[in-house]
Amino acid sequence: MIKEKKLVKSKKPQSFSSKIFNLAIYIIMVLVVIICVVPFIYMLALSTSGTKAILNNQVYLLPVDFNLDAYKQIFEYPNFFRSYGNTFLYTILGTAIAMFMTIMFAYPLSKVDLRGHKFFIKLVVFSMFFTGGMIPNYLLISSLHLAGTRFAILLPFAINQFNLIIMVNSFQSFPHELEEAALIDGLGYWGILRRVVIPLSKPVVATIALYYAVFFWNDWFNSLIYLKSEQYPVMLLLRNIVNGTLMVGDGAGSADKSTIGIAIKTAVIITSTLPIIIIYPFLQKYFVKGLTVGAVKG
Repeated sequence: MIKEKKLVKSKKPQSFSSKIFNLAIYIIMVLVVIICVVPFIYMLALSTSGTKAILNNQVYLLPVDFNLDAYKQIFEYPNFFRSYGNTFLYTILGTAIAMFMTIMFAYPLSKVDLRGHKFFIKLVVFSMFFTGGMIPNYLLISSLHLAGTRFAILLPFAINQFNLIIMVNSFQSFPHELEEAALIDGLGYWGILRRVVIPLSKPVVATIALYYAVFFWNDWFNSLIYLKSEQYPVMLLLRNIVNGTLMVGDGAGSADKSTIGIAIKTAVIITSTLPIIIIYPFLQKYFVKGLTVGAVKG
């Protein structure tokens, strides 16, 4: 009997310079991770440590005299849960509106044969570098009767030029053969966009959606200008706490107030950033995954 030998592909050994380069990359990545993670762990330790430990600078990466008093106090703020709900509202609705407007603007702009294509592209690029400024924007929003309403946050920031250009470039690289085949099958342009283009453009759609979500979640300055106090997001509440405009540690001494204030500030930072940190790993793969369209055979 003749035994069939399995062909084993031999890996080409790496050169010494390649090994050094890979090692340097790994070291840099580990350092970057440490730089990003250690401050978050330190804030988490501060927010769950006792007052005396914070006052004596005994807290490093692990909590000392573990307690959740800081979280209990921020949960007792009358506007905390309202602000948290406002933030979720602005993030969800703002991202949905922004994605709809960006996709509806980007898809026509991706067609080179669109009448006035160059004019609209130049208009988008021009608006990236030149804006009216804070006062004209406020006067515009006030004249539209949006100031003091939640739409002052949801509508004026529905399209970001940088995100729009990314999506236009992504749609331009989409195979025209698929759109022509869909047109022959009877689909209109709206059906092509909804059933063909968007499902095959999930990486760029997810990435731009995350960009918008992070913007609406972190935004506080525009809320300070256009919104009423009961409409403030949690990031604006965090800003007020950090600046000391909200009272902390009622009934405590001056030293205790400062240490309790540090614990509360770090607790608010943890609670305000945790949702984005939880969501990000589920969308991170879209940052490294390219726009793959494998339906066209060469």
